[in-house]
Amino acid sequence: MADPHAMPMRMLVHPVLCACLAAAVLSGAAALGGVAEAQDRGQSAASQRRQMGQNLPAREIERRVIPRMPGAQYLGFDYEPGTEIYTLKFLRNGSVIWVDVDGRSGRILRTAGN
Repeated sequence: MADPHAMPMRMLVHPVLCACLAAAVLSGAAALGGVAEAQDRGQSAASQRRQMGQNLPAREIERRVIPRMPGAQYLGFDYEPGTEIYTLKFLRNGSVIWVDVDGRSGRILRTAGN
């Protein structure tokens, strides 16, 4: 004789799995939203400091650094207001390269990656 609880248990597996999957997708989307907000705040801070004459414009930083990265595809930049450092990101031969640049002087501080 079949267990009377076996059928209801099988019927619960599908909805529970769907609920778990939905929760995982929603939490991932929320995390990505937080990254975008942080990036927007960094770019806004960079713009404010540039307007006050404290930092070089992002386009000037790019004009100085991009020619020093031959064969690399420029992906964009992030700005850290606390340190006033621009991090320019490049892709070359499947590897990401990060170049940290002083926002006040435009001097390259360090390069990481290949």
